[in-house]
Parts: sequence; structure tokens; C-alpha cells
Amino acid sequence: MSSPDPALRHALARERAHHDHCRTALSAMVDGAREHVVTGEDVSASGADAEVLGYRLRSRARELRELPEGPLFFGRLDFAGPETGSASAGGDHAGQTYHLGRLRITEDPAAPPLVVDWRAPVSRAFYQATAADPRGVAVRRRFGWAPGSRGDSADLTGMEDEHLGRGESRASDIVAREIERPRVGPMRDIAATIQPEQDDLVRADLTATVCVQGAPGTGKTAVGLHRAAYLLYTHPQRIARGGLLILGPNPTFLAYIAEVLPALGETGVRQSTLSREIARHPVTAVDDERAAAVKHDARTAEVLRRALYARVAADAADSLSVPDGSSRRRVPADELARIVADVREEEPPYAVGRERVRARIVRYVQDLAERRSGPRTAAWTRRIERARPVTAYLDAAWPRVRPEEVVAGLLGDPDALARAADGLLDGDEQRAVLWPATGARRSWRSARWSAADLVLLDEVAGLLEHPEGYGHIVVDEAQDLSPMECRAIARRAAFGSLTVLGDLAQGTTPWAARSWRTSLAHLGRPDAPVVPLTTGFRVPQAVVGLANRLLARLGVDVPEARSLRTDGELTIRPAAPGGVVDAVVDAVRAALARDGSVGVVAADADVPGLRAALDAAGIPAGGPEELGARVTVAPASVVKGLEYDHVVAVEPAAIAEAEGAGGRGLHRLYVVLTRAVSRLDVVHGRPLPF
Repeated sequence: MSSPDPALRHALARERAHHDHCRTALSAMVDGAREHVVTGEDVSASGADAEVLGYRLRSRARELRELPEGPLFFGRLDFAGPETGSASAGGDHAGQTYHLGRLRITEDPAAPPLVVDWRAPVSRAFYQATAADPRGVAVRRRFGWAPGSRGDSADLTGMEDEHLGRGESRASDIVAREIERPRVGPMRDIAATIQPEQDDLVRADLTATVCVQGAPGTGKTAVGLHRAAYLLYTHPQRIARGGLLILGPNPTFLAYIAEVLPALGETGVRQSTLSREIARHPVTAVDDERAAAVKHDARTAEVLRRALYARVAADAADSLSVPDGSSRRRVPADELARIVADVREEEPPYAVGRERVRARIVRYVQDLAERRSGPRTAAWTRRIERARPVTAYLDAAWPRVRPEEVVAGLLGDPDALARAADGLLDGDEQRAVLWPATGARRSWRSARWSAADLVLLDEVAGLLEHPEGYGHIVVDEAQDLSPMECRAIARRAAFGSLTVLGDLAQGTTPWAARSWRTSLAHLGRPDAPVVPLTTGFRVPQAVVGLANRLLARLGVDVPEARSLRTDGELTIRPAAPGGVVDAVVDAVRAALARDGSVGVVAADADVPGLRAALDAAGIPAGGPEELGARVTVAPASVVKGLEYDHVVAVEPAAIAEAEGAGGRGLHRLYVVLTRAVSRLDVVHGRPLPF
């Protein structure tokens, strides 16, 4: 997009030349990293140091190679010089100019950077400076880019300057175009368009747990991913020690967000689902709704704890006789009972408790021996620890156990369940979770495990031994987590922090949260701040307004969303009862005349028929996992977190009813309506539920 203004043309030419210079420097960085990996240059003689440095070089080379094609900078900051003599002068950066991008680019590590990483402290002024508080910035420049016309990765097509130092403020057309750009394929990063309230969350301290209540289109998922990238940049060593985990609701969602962190230069992050993280066995059984609800209830954690510790028996022996050479050392029953009781009171992990009992028995025997014969050696201690009577007593008083044995012993034995659940679960709840009776009690080795059973197994595994934790965990769609699932995450964040993302209005599981305080308590962070994001940047106001009509009926206390976008379209298409499918085909044809992706979203049972109808009409359509498809036919149950430029919502009444009586059908419908980022068609043959 050229301009007749000679000054603007000249400025664009300079910026294009700088971008070419950056492209050359980046190529040299990639080649240099690869050369270091191949030659081992600078690796010291120390084997350990060589291994560490080699790993870092390989990681850096991989990160640079995997950086997606695209513009190397999106903004520029010109700081006021000291000669201004004003409070808005640039301070330590006075008179300096910095280009901002997704990755630091330099010709030499000691030289000033050609591009500053968007996460660097100096870059914060790009997102936070205003005319009222310029933060030393004289001019903030934004760049507009288009796909390269000569085979390049990008063409610079325009730019905008805000003279903040002169009190100038303007809405950015470039930001608006980037936010509203048609979307086909995976989610994009938002480094160029982060808003001030989003930036505050992104740059929250590593030790802080933050919960984001984000209305549709407010960018909560992007905020979580960018916070992950920021923490990796700011605290690389601390994060490397514990690792960083992104938890999404399903594999489709993970595929959708998979390219965001690599686009920001971060490739070493684990992205997973909670079910994948806790999967000790394949899921081969299905619980009914009642059984699943009880198993996901927080009370079940105490039932499991009781069942586990019911195996501990302080009175397992009258006394213990331990061989010591030609003599035997006796540990009386009351001393054994005291040791077991003391360890129980300390509440260590079960496996730690067993070894603590062993250690205290050995210490008692050692005291007896040393009073008669003086100090004992380490070899003597090891021999007593392994003595058969000691191990036999432990097997009786504090036996080894697998999580599978505890859960199977509980769900397969009505009497054991009744003892452990006394005062916690009523008779109906106990019967709901009991495994069906068989001729013989089912062994854990032959058990068929449901998805909810895996949550129980993880709870017991956490009672046995604390799992390895992460330095930080980002949890998306957290409103759908059950109390027991929250506990599984809390165990993995015992020494780290959390970014909790969600929208109570979009809770669709039977146990979905109605209060963030309740969920945060189960996550072990009851005092974490809950920060609302209510301003939408992606979903148009027409769509948000329709969704807001459902809010009052959802039974959650969240503020209404609003949108800065007034360009969207909303169409309600009534159809004759037998003409809904034809109306959907017509709506898709009309949508294909515009740019962007088209998502046809319907009740799960209606999806096969709609896909067949589109195929018969000559319109190829993929499933939600096919992220590059122009037209997608998606079940309502899997679209949470996904976005399409044009959504055709089919028969809202059927979507709402699919959850069953007392279900979360209206919440599911709220999710469906808010997947549209430009246009929404509502096709219905039955009365609308809003």
C-alpha cells in the first residue's frame, strides 16, 4: 500500500532496508548456532560442561530453525532525548530507538540488538505507554505487513506513528486489521496486539498464581500462552529446573494452539491434557453420570485416604526380635505402636511413612546395641534395615501397596467401601460407584478402568508419593475441572505457580465450577486473585449481545461481556422443520463467498447428516481436527476454545437439549454462539431457547 507522501515513502524504504538487514542477521544467527553444534566450538574440557553447553547450543539452533516465517518486527519505540528536559524524557533509554519483534536479533552478542524481544523490560512501554503516561516514549510506531509478493516471508505495507510525547493518541487501524484478519488454521500469537490489561497478566511474577475469568473473545488463552513465553524468557533457569506445562481440554484444542509458542521462539514446553498426564491405564470402561459425579467429588479424596491408611496396623505384632550377630534385640509392642502412631500423625506420603517407620525401628535397635557395645557402622545399619524380621513387620504394619490395589479393593468390596465412606457418602452414592458384582471379587490386574477411575488412581498415587512438579502450569478451560481433577493439578504445582484460565459461563461438565473461589481452593491457591477480562477483541458486539441474553439463565456470577468490534454480522435463519439441512447448505455457500474459515456447529448427533449433506452439495468439509480446512463441521461438544470467522449454528434447541435434563445444555449453546469472530448464522426449525 504505497502513499504519495514522499516522507512516508522514504520512511517505509528505510524500514524495509532494516528488515532486510535483520533477515540477513537472523540467517547468520541460524548458521552460527548450527556451526557451534557441529564443531563443538567453545566447549570446555570438562565433560559435564561440554554436555550442558552442547545441549544449549542444540536447543538454540533448533529454536531458530523452527521459528515460523513472518515479519521480524512489528513495532518501534523512539524514546525522548534528554534535551527535552521534561518528565517524559526517556531515562536510561533517552534518545534510543528500538524495533520490537518475537525474537531478539543481533549481529553480535555484544552489539546493540537490531530487534528487541517483545518480552524484554524495555518493550513493556510499547504495550503500556499512553499520551497521558508516555513512559519516556516520544513515538510509538506500528507496522503493517502482508504476505510477500516476491517469495519473501512478508512485505511491509504501511505504518502508523503515535507521538505520545506530544500528547497524541489514536486508535490503531493496523491493530484493528490484525485482530479482525480472517482466520484459517491454528491460533496465532498476539505479540503485536497485546492490550495493557492483558500485558499486566502476561508479565505477572513467576511466584504469582493468577486466575483469569475471561469472557469470549477477550484473549484469555493467548494471555496464558504469552505468559508462558514471558516466564520462559525471564526465568529460564528456574523454569528449566521444574519445567512448564500447558494443560488444555482436549487434543483438538492442543493442536489449535500448538503453533503459538514456537512462533514466539519457545519450543521446549509440554502441552498436554490432564487425562494424558494421569493415564496409568487405557480407558476401557464407562461410568454412568451418577458414578462419575461421585468419583469426581472432593469427598472421595477422603474416602481414598481412609481406605489406604486402613491398611496400617499399629498392633501388627506383640514385639519384634531383630538378630544382631549372636544376639537378638527386642523392640516391644508398645514401642512399635508408638513409632507407627507418631509417623501417622506426621502425615508424610504413605511410601515415605513406611520407610520412616523402618528408620525409627532401626534407630531403636541401634540405641540398644550402642549402650552395650559402642557405636555401630554404616554397614551394620544397612544389615539391620534389611533384616527379615524388620521387613516382615513392615509388611504387616505398613504394607507396600499399589494405587490399583487400593481403588480396586474399595470399588470391588461393599464392606470396605462402607467403612471408608462412613459419614461421607450415603448408601445410594456408594452403590453408584461399586463395580458390578461378579462370581469372584475382581482383581486389580483384570480391572477395566473408566476415565474417572484414573482420577482416583492418581489421587492414591499422590498419597503414596508426591509426583514430580512443574515450575509453572497454565490450565485452560479450567471451569470444567472437577474438584478431584483440580487436586491432581495441585499436586503437580506443589512448589510452582499456576495461570488458571476459563469462563464460568462456558462450564459444560456436570461438575463445572460455579465459583472460582471453590476451584482455586481445590487447586491449593484459595487466595489467588481473580482478574476479569470483559472486553472482547475477536467476537463482534452483535454476537456478544446475543450470547449475553443467555447469561442470566446460566446460574453463574460473571459480568456481561462487551466487544470493541462493531463490524460483525448476525443472521437468524428460520427454516421449515424439514428444511434445516437445506438452509445450512445455503448459509455455507453464502459464507464461502467471503474470506475466512467456516464452522458448522451442531448437536453431536446431527453432525454426520450435515457432513453428508454438504458433501452431496459439492462442499468439502473437514472435522475440527483438520485445522486447515476451509469448512469444518464440528460437534458442539468439542468447539470450546476454537474460533471460526463464520459460524453456522444449527438448531440451538437441539444443542441445548443434548446435555439431558438438568445438564449444561445452555452453557454449551453459549459456547457455540461465541465461536464466531466475524459472522454468525443461526439456523433453526424449532423455537429458539433465547
